[in-house]
Amino acid sequence: MESQLHGQWYRGGTSKCWLFANDEMPADRAGIAQALSAAFGSGDDRQLNGVGGASSTTSKAAVISPSAIPGIDVSYLFAQVGIGRSAVEFTSNCGNCASAVALYAVQNGLVRPGGEVTPVRMVNENTRSVVVAHVATPGKKIPSNGSETIPGSSMPGIPVNVFFENVDGASTGELLPTGEAATEVSCDGASITVSCIDAGAPACFVSAAELGLSGTEPTAEIRLRLNELVEIRSAASRSMGLSAEGEEPSPAVPKVGLIAPPSDYTSISGERISAGDYDISARMVSMFDLHPAIGITSAIALARASFVEGSLVNDAIDKRALQHTDADDEVAIRIGTPVGVIVCRVQLTGSGQVARLGVRRVARRIAHADIDLPLVS
Repeated sequence: MESQLHGQWYRGGTSKCWLFANDEMPADRAGIAQALSAAFGSGDDRQLNGVGGASSTTSKAAVISPSAIPGIDVSYLFAQVGIGRSAVEFTSNCGNCASAVALYAVQNGLVRPGGEVTPVRMVNENTRSVVVAHVATPGKKIPSNGSETIPGSSMPGIPVNVFFENVDGASTGELLPTGEAATEVSCDGASITVSCIDAGAPACFVSAAELGLSGTEPTAEIRLRLNELVEIRSAASRSMGLSAEGEEPSPAVPKVGLIAPPSDYTSISGERISAGDYDISARMVSMFDLHPAIGITSAIALARASFVEGSLVNDAIDKRALQHTDADDEVAIRIGTPVGVIVCRVQLTGSGQVARLGVRRVARRIAHADIDLPLVS
């Protein structure tokens, strides 16, 4: 392994990601995992001896290469780097990091600006999903700064709208990996109903009411139920065929979260949000902790599940959000999260089928860096 890596540090949406050109990394995933683990200092739960941010949303990386696939500009391998353990997960994707990858592609000459907005077509190597990002390029110029914000951060960035295509069954081959819209799983002898869906990333959703919650409790209260949610996730993983009986499931997938119909609540920042401001409540778990907002792949899975009749999401959502006409080929699913309302836009075919799903993000390059890797004796 080389003693130094050159990388670029980006903010993408509500995450931070280290981005590396493919020629900076070993050719195989085992080598990439070793290099990232060393660079991030992942064996320490503070990642004190590396460049990791010591949280699930700031311990991320992607390896980027020009694509040889016709119609695709770049491909990228997403990595969720372990915190407190020297492990790297390659089982999922990250929409926040996808926005950073798109901006990286424009700023590093992989895609030339082509108008006020430049499309960047990407393939995620983890799931083989196609992601299309629209990067703001005012005056057909490469942007360096932006002034837009999104829920979850008051800090501005360059607008990058991210759309996911061909999301159904990207990881398992089936939109409904269990074969049904709602499935009973056993957790510590109790039967729990979940909706398991593979759209953007494998995910399972449980009704907050089934756990005696409203779904809009303060984050500290929901954190008290984390062990329960992780157990539900493990049971769902087996039902989805992602892990075998007795096998420890990936900490990255399936995503798991509480969903509930809209009700009034207060965001982390103290903003009062009324039930009429959004369509469905979601509180998602990310790498054994409550996500401060919602992962973009979780938002994509949630929005896709809202169109599946019989799913817990479809049962909980305000149905007015799903209404559309033949002339209106897009609907907006407003998701109430701890930081506020995040909107997922769902583009439909003429027959009303889901074509692609997208979320507005912002991104910014933070730094170029030569990362010295620790010597291993």
